[in-house]
Amino acid sequence: MTNKLRIIGGEWRSRQIVFDDAPGLRPTPSRVRETLFNWLRADVENSRCLDLYSGSGALGFEAASRGAKRVVQVESNPKACQKLRDNIAALKASQIELVSSDVSQFLQGKAESFDLVFLDPPFGQHLIAPSCRLLEEGGWLTDYAKIYVEAERNLTLIDMPANWRLLKSKTAGEVGFYLFQRLA
Repeated sequence: MTNKLRIIGGEWRSRQIVFDDAPGLRPTPSRVRETLFNWLRADVENSRCLDLYSGSGALGFEAASRGAKRVVQVESNPKACQKLRDNIAALKASQIELVSSDVSQFLQGKAESFDLVFLDPPFGQHLIAPSCRLLEEGGWLTDYAKIYVEAERNLTLIDMPANWRLLKSKTAGEVGFYLFQRLA
């Protein structure tokens, strides 16, 4: 089944992106995206963004729409990747690069530093702490990068890197979402 969601701000405001149903795919709800991008208002323009477990691509497309100069979307599901490619082409989003890869394999590769990272893995698979460690230890983050984490509402985030400071957190329905900042 094909689903649609609207980009809520920026150049592509009100444009739709499409995505297929896939195991573990839960697009970030528009209410949560609005809150997140209000938090990041001053940080998105001209930033380099890494959208891990991209899924529908909602967060990466929203960042690109709001002026991010580079967005790398990482997704392993072939059907999701095809929809991401289709959406990139439809929006003529030359600032978005799609990497079809398992996130942990990608993060063990050659690092590039990012200002913003979106980390929204499938629920129940215990992927947050290992992904955060790889981001921190692998050189993927600029000194004061901001990292958005979306998880099950009742999940306690433990084993986060010691130099990450929690800036904001909220819940919406079954989702808990958090904004961290890396301190150099």
